[in-house]
Amino acid sequence: MFLHLGGDTSVLLRDVVGIFDLDSIKDSPATKEFLEIARDEGLISMVGTEDKIKSFIITKEKVYYSPISSITLQKRALNIMDLEDGLEEQ
Repeated sequence: MFLHLGGDTSVLLRDVVGIFDLDSIKDSPATKEFLEIARDEGLISMVGTEDKIKSFIITKEKVYYSPISSITLQKRALNIMDLEDGLEEQ
């Protein structure tokens, strides 16, 4: 199933490696460096406008900046996983 990241952007949930709050990078030099390298290599995809970014999502192929909070995205992902589990049980 797909996880909606905002705007017209969705990704396969199975491709999501992690969902993170953008404010968390302020305390992590390693995360800042990772995102800088991803940007330099053209792996960043912006969902919406830069001034509204609240979270970043790492997938197998890219990193997405999203205007949706990491908490909301995590809840969506958990709801999708619960739905998939329910479908498998039937």
